[in-house]
Amino acid sequence: MKTVAYFISDAHLGINIPDCGERGDILHEFLREIAPRAEYLFIVGDLFDFWIEYRNAVRPDYFPTLHALRSLADTGTKIYYCLGNHDFAIGGFMEEKIGVKVYPDGFRGEIQGKKLAVIHGDKLRGSQLLSRILRNQFLQFAYKILHPNIGVPLGEFISGLSRAHFKIHASDEILEDYRKAAKAILSTGYDILVAGHTHVPELCRYDNGIYCNIGNWISRYSYLELSNGEINLRQYNPKNSS
Repeated sequence: MKTVAYFISDAHLGINIPDCGERGDILHEFLREIAPRAEYLFIVGDLFDFWIEYRNAVRPDYFPTLHALRSLADTGTKIYYCLGNHDFAIGGFMEEKIGVKVYPDGFRGEIQGKKLAVIHGDKLRGSQLLSRILRNQFLQFAYKILHPNIGVPLGEFISGLSRAHFKIHASDEILEDYRKAAKAILSTGYDILVAGHTHVPELCRYDNGIYCNIGNWISRYSYLELSNGEINLRQYNPKNSS
């Protein structure tokens, strides 16, 4: 029976990361493995390192992952996509063609008797000026006028600026700021807050709830599993790894 909710984030597919080139194949393997049990799959942002939604064009290197997601959805798994700071421009294609429900501002609801808040986490700390500029609907429309052969490389360059600023994972100072922000959100009545973005997996149990950061699918292959109302942080070990 499909009774388990899974959470993944921060694979940043579409960019070349040294020694992490097979992470897409490993993700597809994971999706096939969880299919018999997964009632829900939450993608908590930045699955793709860059996404711009052209009306008649999709990046060919994304086809295998889109097919894997569609195959999982066809088994009856409900897939929810909480947009991140690298893939915020995902639009109707994901819902209409892949069967994935998109949540631009995160998911809030009850699953397995637990009140959940699921957000990527990029808005929990720091200035949001760049985010507001990039998410501007007029600017996105203007950007789509560019031919994909120009728009995609330009988007990869802009995405690289964000990645260089954030480094490979967050500092201890940033992680502590996230914990403080998590406590504040949990105090509003949520049982569990799930986030990504920091690339550092952690599970913190407080008096008023649980804060879980998924980590990343770049090198750690970390994910969350919610079963019978209990949430656990796990690491996937690829069967086909050498």
